[in-house]
Amino acid sequence: MKKIVDYRKLLGVTEAADLQELKTVYRGMMKTWHPDKYQDESRVEAEEKSKTIIEAYHFLVSIAPETRAQSLNEYTATTTNAAIADFTFEKQVLKVVFTDGNTYEYFDVPRAVYVKLVNADSPGRFARRHIYNEYVYRSVNRLVATS
Repeated sequence: MKKIVDYRKLLGVTEAADLQELKTVYRGMMKTWHPDKYQDESRVEAEEKSKTIIEAYHFLVSIAPETRAQSLNEYTATTTNAAIADFTFEKQVLKVVFTDGNTYEYFDVPRAVYVKLVNADSPGRFARRHIYNEYVYRSVNRLVATS
């Protein structure tokens, strides 16, 4: 997905970057771009840049393998036991709301897969077979709870 690639490029990290590397890069960039270091017009630019850096860091942490591994039991329980309450699709991001209250976003989902999900006799079964373990995902609930 373009968003993932852009954020990795902004922070200068690879796909293999772990949480410690992300944190180190993030802290270094924030030292450089912290708005308090600037005056006048350049302060506005620094504020925008720092907001973008913060957003990129939090996004990449939320999809990092270590983060997903920490919440794997909860994710597995949700995708196995809870039914799909609702789902939306926008710009190759599939957002699935489950009946247990959890919400997950799946990235780089092709439109054709979304169409098949919509037309499936059992969207839950289709998603278990073709979506849940195939695409990069993140929990929307954890984002709200940690913000």
